[in-house]
Amino acid sequence: MDLTNTAVVLGPGGLVGTAWMTGLAAGMREHGADLADADLIVGSSAGAIVGAALRSGRNLEELAVLPTPRGPAPGPGRLDEVLAVLGDPTLDPAQARRLAGRIALETETIPEEAHLASMEFLTGAREWPRARLLITGVDVDSGEPVVWDRDSGAPAVAAVAASCAMPGFYPPISIGGRRYMDGGIAGGGNVGLAAGAERIVLVEPVAHLYAWKGDVHVDVRIVPDEESLEVFGPVLGDYTVWGAAYRAGVRQAAEAAGKL
Repeated sequence: MDLTNTAVVLGPGGLVGTAWMTGLAAGMREHGADLADADLIVGSSAGAIVGAALRSGRNLEELAVLPTPRGPAPGPGRLDEVLAVLGDPTLDPAQARRLAGRIALETETIPEEAHLASMEFLTGAREWPRARLLITGVDVDSGEPVVWDRDSGAPAVAAVAASCAMPGFYPPISIGGRRYMDGGIAGGGNVGLAAGAERIVLVEPVAHLYAWKGDVHVDVRIVPDEESLEVFGPVLGDYTVWGAAYRAGVRQAAEAAGKL
């Protein structure tokens, strides 16, 4: 299937969203719609993992089962605090992100090295691909969004790890003397980065949690169906759901491929 002049935007979604998108992409590839063939891939948070895996040529079927993680579990109370700050309508968005960054710096999580190793395993991205890949993040101190690509000077694995470093859940990642956190908190899937593409395909694992703004025209929007949402459950960081969420993505792949 021809994905020339197509931008694929892969949004945030926690561990279960990552698994679902991975299964979806693996299944779509079997149905002749390989998202890796897109001219541009934009990845934020979970989407950064899947986007980097696609660009690196990672065997997605090997990710049908997730190895049991090691290290301290994140404090759910802190994550709730982060979500409350980010959703506070009285705060300027940049101020809210700075407060979230402060929580990220204060919260004990797994070490940076462990998070980086996990991202290298999932993505296989030891270096930036030649094909266009944009990875989003947020500066912990300033709250300002940042976009990395092969010319940015940031290591590919570090960019992915930073993009999915949800405050209160994973550690901020050090790049170029600064620390960065989850790219999804600056704008969901960051669809605006694909503006100008002839066709935009948006894959949005947590579409059920947010109202669709539609600021940029999207030609194809792929979201979890009701059966997949049942599999997801209430906790997006529940690694025990990984296998079931992956299979749910594979199940939806034929329909998703048909939309293209």
